[in-house]
Amino acid sequence: MPQTDTPGTGGTGGLRLRWWTELPLILLVYGAYSAGRLLARGDVSTAVDHGIGILRIEQFLHINAESPLNRLFTDNSWIGVPADFWYASLHYLVTPLILVWLFRSRAVHFRAARAWLMVSTMIGLVGFTLLPTCPPRLLSAGHGFVDTMAQYSDYGWWGGEASAPRGMGGMTNQYAAMPSLHVGWALWCGVMLWRHGRSPLARVAAVGYPLITTIVVMGTANHYFLDAVAGAAVMGVGLLLVRPVLRLADRVRSRVRLPLAVAGASSGAGAVAASGAGTVASSAADAGAGGAAVAGAPAVSYAPESSIVSAGCQTSTGERIPRPRKRPAEPGAEPSARPAEAGDSTPTAAR
Repeated sequence: MPQTDTPGTGGTGGLRLRWWTELPLILLVYGAYSAGRLLARGDVSTAVDHGIGILRIEQFLHINAESPLNRLFTDNSWIGVPADFWYASLHYLVTPLILVWLFRSRAVHFRAARAWLMVSTMIGLVGFTLLPTCPPRLLSAGHGFVDTMAQYSDYGWWGGEASAPRGMGGMTNQYAAMPSLHVGWALWCGVMLWRHGRSPLARVAAVGYPLITTIVVMGTANHYFLDAVAGAAVMGVGLLLVRPVLRLADRVRSRVRLPLAVAGASSGAGAVAASGAGTVASSAADAGAGGAAVAGAPAVSYAPESSIVSAGCQTSTGERIPRPRKRPAEPGAEPSARPAEAGDSTPTAAR
């Protein structure tokens, strides 16, 4: 019979997923990611040099799309303000909602999807550490960029320091621009909607969300175009590593469970042996008590009677072979000289 994945198994041989184990795991990874961003601030001058270098490469290749987009956003508040809300909020709302949707409705795909997101996030953290990069909005005014988050800060909760709430800008790493995980996470959401969504609206959102996010991160001067490309590349590498990571996790889990299973079996065998010994002792005590109660009576043997009558013939325990009935002696007949034929063991009377 063909085997099918059942909901809640994650497609891994009956491994059940529980929200009370998944949620702490996701929060732990996100907490490590956030803490790693803070620790990987790097040198400011090095970050500025990296940012200027990326901008020059783009100008050389004529792919510096962030410059005209930023002018469009700063000149038109009806575009810039919604873009700032998009940048400051959807990154932290849409991704968790997609995770919850997968867990509840597409559980057989959840484990691989969650692993892809986490592995890619950790790769992004390595990028922040090795290549701290100053975003366009923090470059000197001579490069022509305007921080739209600061320009339109009166419309939202954010201040002039990235998308953090006012007064909390010091808790973010503003030089973690390369790669853009805003774009990377949006791409992950788009792939999940495209693969597992069943409505035309899901397909539209699958294409529109990562595309608009890419435009927003450049128009708000938070990322370069190459940051967005790097974010997509990080997600591609993470996707390639999903299967090896899941196999490694399964091996580690099996090695951890095996000693626990052996220990549980040993303790169970000991309990059974102790129970058996107690039962034997209890039986012996009962037998002794019975013997004392009928003192002077002949001893009763509790050994089971043999059920074997002859080779190849066997009866159940307690069953007896009936003896042939005694036939009355006919008048004038001689009594049998063999006790077995007479049906008793009394000696034959003398003639």
